[in-house]
Amino acid sequence: MRRAHIRALAIAAAVTTTATGLAGTAFAGPATGADRTTASAGATAAPVVEAARAAAFAHASATGVVQGDALRAQDVLIDPEGARHVRFVRTHQGLPVLGGDLVVHLDHRLAYTGVTRAADHTVRPATTKATLTARQAEEKAAAVAQGDAGSARLVVDARAGGAALAYQVPVSGSGTADGGGSRTVVIDAVTGKVRSNAPDSDEFLSPKLIDTLRRRGETLDPATGTAVQPTALTGAAATRTVHYPVTATGTGSSLFVGKVPLTTTQTARTSYLLKDPTRWGTETRDARNHELESFARGVKFTSTTDKWGNGSVSHRDTAAVDAQYGITKTLDFYKKTFGRKGIENNGKGARAMVHFGSGVGNAFWDPTCDCMLYGDGDGDLFKKPLVVLDVTGHELTHGVVDATAQLEPTRVDADGNQYGEPGSLNESLADIFGSDVEFSAANPKNPPNYLIGEKLGLAQKFLRRLDHPSLDRLEGTIDYWSPRTYDAEVHAGSGVSSHAYYLLAEGSGRKTVGGVAYNSPTYDGSTVEGIGRTKATAIFYRALTRYMVSTTDFHDARLATLKAAADLYGASGTEYKTVDKAWAAVNVTVANTPTARR
Repeated sequence: MRRAHIRALAIAAAVTTTATGLAGTAFAGPATGADRTTASAGATAAPVVEAARAAAFAHASATGVVQGDALRAQDVLIDPEGARHVRFVRTHQGLPVLGGDLVVHLDHRLAYTGVTRAADHTVRPATTKATLTARQAEEKAAAVAQGDAGSARLVVDARAGGAALAYQVPVSGSGTADGGGSRTVVIDAVTGKVRSNAPDSDEFLSPKLIDTLRRRGETLDPATGTAVQPTALTGAAATRTVHYPVTATGTGSSLFVGKVPLTTTQTARTSYLLKDPTRWGTETRDARNHELESFARGVKFTSTTDKWGNGSVSHRDTAAVDAQYGITKTLDFYKKTFGRKGIENNGKGARAMVHFGSGVGNAFWDPTCDCMLYGDGDGDLFKKPLVVLDVTGHELTHGVVDATAQLEPTRVDADGNQYGEPGSLNESLADIFGSDVEFSAANPKNPPNYLIGEKLGLAQKFLRRLDHPSLDRLEGTIDYWSPRTYDAEVHAGSGVSSHAYYLLAEGSGRKTVGGVAYNSPTYDGSTVEGIGRTKATAIFYRALTRYMVSTTDFHDARLATLKAAADLYGASGTEYKTVDKAWAAVNVTVANTPTARR
């Protein structure tokens, strides 16, 4: 389940733009859409940012920038052909704007070529004077989220087609969030109306799905492999002179992927830490069954032998092996495919905590912790820790989206279920790249495929699938777009773009990939010839990082992927034409584009 990116937008507005302080500046390769950071990126970024900012104000009728706005760069991408893309967050009269993000596009001469904007209306509230006090907003937020409210701050809420003065209030220990997590509540500063109340954590299993499973009496009990106990230490030799800490290679016995190598940190002759120095210090810790949202409070996993886990839940290290393995394989996928250095492309490692809470049957991407959190299962619906490889790939991809387009749902109901096409697109991208993580890892104990959650032990043998989404009866995932899709629950709606991706990669009709049989239908009975997973993935990644914003819907995504295909392969090429065919095959066309979507 995808959280609304309310806090992320406000936090991003505080990013300062300097020649050396702009994280995420990168260069993109023409064949793969790869982001390759260079030593000169910081020096290169400053003039690009200034040119883009000037262009945004000079082309105000197109960009929607108004007097009183300030733009702060969140990301700069410079393509090999010379195009520049600067992603901005906005403030108005010094107040962070929710839903005010935009990407300004420049050519190699730094001339304006276009804009991708979240808000298609003027971001100017009727008043900047609050009727409610911050204290009143905090009290209301605490009541609706059933937790402890933090400090309220004024923002401009430009989502849902308006622009209103509002208070944004973080609430911790929410009684409405799984595992007692945090929520962000936005209160209208004039009327006192609750504009949104969204969980901050990104739960893999949505409340709606959990209710469905309980009604059916179905449990999630993933089959585990029998991991062979490692018999030899493969870390640094103890007989030579070593200056610690040093990189070591240990072995882990996992729940789901058998015995795997783990790169660890040797801190003394017989002391090892589950922290990977070759992947920017990526580390997994133990929450000790507390509801921690602070990674620093997690207990470090250590070993005297550099051997971890025993292949079953009886050893606390075992879940950590799966988590660390899944995270490093996800990082490897993004780096070798796109040159992306970490989830935020800033050269920082990813983090995880296993054994989160007591009786928590879920896994989360948590922006408060800036890490993955894995519960041990509730002993009823879910029997084991949710540390499966494609779950980790899916959830960490939400972190990538968080650092780029920040796609958010259009609404969240009282139970925490989320709705709307931007949120559906977010879930779809997480499924797409989560599947790609499996293909990249190529682990025979976890064969790659276009199925999501196939190891969860469900009666239907998978949670979702990309080739024929409606075969998922649990969430009611849909194959094709229709007007009602705009307010579909995000996991159900995700099928539209996931299906388009599969058709782009593999084509329509019957096909067997890696021993799995697929049969992908099309809305209009057309035949689509796929261009291959490598090219399809490159197109979707470039579209995400350059042409999507927080409100991108499926018709916007069609345009974004067409632009990406034109960038990479030319506007007259087979790839571009197949992108158009793939979207038409899921009933997303220029002809049925809604006239008023926001």
